[in-house]
Amino acid sequence: MPIYTDSSFLVSLYTPDANSTQALEEFRNAGPPFLMTPFGEFEFANALELRVFRKELEPREADAYLQAFATDIRAGLFLRQPVPVTAYDEAVLLTRRYTRHSGVRSLDILHVAIALVLNAEVFLTFDRGQKRMARSAGLKVRP
Repeated sequence: MPIYTDSSFLVSLYTPDANSTQALEEFRNAGPPFLMTPFGEFEFANALELRVFRKELEPREADAYLQAFATDIRAGLFLRQPVPVTAYDEAVLLTRRYTRHSGVRSLDILHVAIALVLNAEVFLTFDRGQKRMARSAGLKVRP
């Protein structure tokens, strides 16, 4: 069963926060490999660097989390896929369908579009707005 992880899930999986226990449990129960794109890697890295900027993480901590993530990719826990070109067409359709009613942001829409185009069945996120949209778009959303 193809599973897509968004950056909110990855941040909770790799760094301590209120959702970390749930993220680890979901990760263990679902089992790898999880779908990953360079876009997802970019968002995860950016989220960690923002936490450094906000003084929520030390630079060495962020570096260690990024290294652990890279190690897990190399170990095959994440199946690295390119961003499909058709994901942008899907994102436009999702935007037209959901944004004016839900206020969902563009990068969140792009995550859902990528998951749909990669034929993910499950979408892992802690972002509430993204959860609602992903569910409406036909994905099974956890946790």
